[in-house]
Amino acid sequence: MKNRIITISREFGSGGRTIGKETAAKLGVPCYDQELIEKLAEESGFAPAYIQEQGEYAPYNGWLNALTGRSNGLTNQDQLWVLQRKIILELAEKGPCVIVGRCADFILRGEADCLTVFIHADMEKRAERIVKVYGERPETPEKRLRDKDKRRASYYQFYTDMTWGDARHYDVALDSGRLGIDKCVSTLVSLY
Repeated sequence: MKNRIITISREFGSGGRTIGKETAAKLGVPCYDQELIEKLAEESGFAPAYIQEQGEYAPYNGWLNALTGRSNGLTNQDQLWVLQRKIILELAEKGPCVIVGRCADFILRGEADCLTVFIHADMEKRAERIVKVYGERPETPEKRLRDKDKRRASYYQFYTDMTWGDARHYDVALDSGRLGIDKCVSTLVSLY
C-alpha cells in the first residue's frame, strides 16, 4: 500500500476534526471521520450514535464481559474494533486520505505511508472552543473535556497497548491553541 495517509488523533475540543477536514480539502483528498462511523453502522447494523459513543469505551475486563453484550467471545466494542480496522485498511488501500481518530495511526502502522499527527491544546482554549463551537454549557466544560479525554486514552490503551497522546508515537504534535487552526492546516499540507 503506497497511498499517502494523514491520521489525526486529537484531544477533545482541540479542533482536530476541523483541521483534518480542512487539510483534506486543501489536498483534494477525502477526509474520513463521521463517514467512518456511517460505514461502521452500515456494515455492523449498530446505530451511528451507539458506534460514536461506544467507540471511545474500552471493553470491560473480567467477569463483567459475560453480562455486557458478549457474542462469540467478543464484546460489541471488540466486534466494532475488528470491523473498524478492516474499513480503515480498505479506505487506505483505496487512495490518499485523511482519517480522524479511531486509532487509525496504530491500525495503519506498517501498512501505509502515514503521517501520524496528534492535535492538542491547553484546557482553557479547548473549554472555550467546546462552549463556542459545540454549544456545551459554560459551567463545566473542563469536566467534559477530562471525561472525553480519559475515555479516548483508555480505549486507545486497550486496543493498541500504547499511550494515547505520547509524542513518541506520532510524527507530529501540534498545539492548535497556540498555532491556530489555519497554521495547523498549512503545516500539515506542507508536510504531506
